[in-house]
Amino acid sequence: MARSRTTRSTGGTRRPRGGGGSTRPGRGTRSAASRVGVPHVRHRLLICMILVAVLMISGRLVWVQGLDASARAQEAIEQRTVTRSIPALRGDILDRDGTTMASSVERYDLWVNQKQVDQYRQGEDEGPTGIEAAAQELAPVLGWSVSDTEKALTGDRGFLYLSKNVEPKVRDAALALKIPGIGADRVADRIYPSGSVGGNVLGFVGADGAPLAGIEYSYDDALSGTDGERTYERGAGGQIIPTGTQHTTPAVDGSDLMLTIDRDLQWKAQQIVAGAVDKWGAEGGSAVVLNSHSGEVLALADYPSYDPNAPKEDEYLGNRSISNVFEPGSTGKLFTFAAALEEGTATMDSEYEIPYEQYFEGERVKDSHHHPDQQLTLAGVLKHSSNVGSVQIAEEMTPQVRYDYLRAFGLGEPTGVQLPGESAGTVHPPEDWNGRTRYTTAFGQGYNVNALQMVSAVGTFANDGVRVQPSLVSGVRQDDGTVRPAGQPESTRVISSDTAATMRSLMDNDVDEEKDRAAVSGYATAGKTGTAQVADGTYTASFIGYAPADDPDIVIGVFVFGLDSFISGSRAASPAFSELMTFTLQNQGIPPTGVPGRELENEW
Repeated sequence: MARSRTTRSTGGTRRPRGGGGSTRPGRGTRSAASRVGVPHVRHRLLICMILVAVLMISGRLVWVQGLDASARAQEAIEQRTVTRSIPALRGDILDRDGTTMASSVERYDLWVNQKQVDQYRQGEDEGPTGIEAAAQELAPVLGWSVSDTEKALTGDRGFLYLSKNVEPKVRDAALALKIPGIGADRVADRIYPSGSVGGNVLGFVGADGAPLAGIEYSYDDALSGTDGERTYERGAGGQIIPTGTQHTTPAVDGSDLMLTIDRDLQWKAQQIVAGAVDKWGAEGGSAVVLNSHSGEVLALADYPSYDPNAPKEDEYLGNRSISNVFEPGSTGKLFTFAAALEEGTATMDSEYEIPYEQYFEGERVKDSHHHPDQQLTLAGVLKHSSNVGSVQIAEEMTPQVRYDYLRAFGLGEPTGVQLPGESAGTVHPPEDWNGRTRYTTAFGQGYNVNALQMVSAVGTFANDGVRVQPSLVSGVRQDDGTVRPAGQPESTRVISSDTAATMRSLMDNDVDEEKDRAAVSGYATAGKTGTAQVADGTYTASFIGYAPADDPDIVIGVFVFGLDSFISGSRAASPAFSELMTFTLQNQGIPPTGVPGRELENEW
């Protein structure tokens, strides 16, 4: 019995519930997580968070309103500040007498801020207000119906063009109504009063006012001027804030450019060239009228031309007088004769045996028409325009000498008139002359030129042997009406005065004052015809000459391009030259000298 009690006492010890040896926690030992759930603890935490947020906002307010106030104010001003451009008007382009050939007229683009129009009030009288009233007032000014005008004024757009390119009187009438939200911007409209007269010289501008061709393009720096601008602050509705920042920088209009061109002469030249082209069914033509002493281009005519007021994409918008290159043909013989005279390898007493054809180192050269053997003087070779005789004269000089003279006459280099699209032509150096080119260059083949180059080169004979660089712009017109010259053109003595005088005699002898189609009634005339085949199989016919022959002031070249068959310069170009020279001498007030034309011995 006793052993049994002892056993129960030893093995019956109780363990705490829940396992382990720890005791049950009391109320003072609760965890942090359980304390957050207590209401007064939550309130304290929330108050702390609010205080932190308040401190952060207060600090930001102090920064914005105190330390950073000026920066924020400037940012706000920048956001509501608007800058609008004030376009400058392009300068006028005038002919040599001051006649306007291109001009910019002041126009305006009317616009509306639709958000503001409903604020319009006609006056104290009862009646329609807002958009309805504005439409009734504005419609007759724009020439619109009231319904169309009301539709244009209605909406929530901050900017909308109403009518573009309106005249100043329309703009003034519209703004005089004082309709809120109605404004106008100055623009310019480029007009060409003479239409197609000189279009190939003047060029034109695009819809955005950018120059795209001719003088407009080449002299844009002088013509364009400097745009101005207007800066102002506007409110949320787009209205100008009267007390806000406002600043206007006026536009500086472009300078007026004065050309050497005579408008009336340019018109006549275009008419004459057009007649020649139509008569012979050619593709086009050019005429150049040049003052031989000053180098001033009095007319630079092309046909077909275009109207710069409305140029078309399918029209040729360049200038054939400088861009179209061709072999000069027989007019190129003049440079061979001048070089031989200057070098002393030929004189007026030189005599030549001229067969119809002749071989030079295996290369066959023939004249344009069959003829029996001729005994010709230097004058006779030019009078009969003999290819064979020209080669005989050229062979007395080296190819290098002849090449140097061609370049001295200005061939193979730009004319200097600064029109876009000019082709300088090609005069190959003598080392590139193959067997045949050595001979063909003697009579105007194997190199190519443009029309203005040729007239300028021939003008060297009329100007005592001095070639003057041609010019199209005489200067810039100042505010007081005076003209600031564009500069003195370059001049180069190519041949002596004696050689130039001899060339004038030879060219005078080439034109029969009674029978020749190039003759000018009452004036001694000098000149030379040219006809050359083009690579495409067509022909170019030309005549270049000057008058009065004994004291020449005017040099004219007429060129007919794209003839389907061989038509000599005497037939296709000489009559047009005669008509144009007659008009030019009258237009420029050049009287006859009374000196008859010269007749030289052509045979021996």
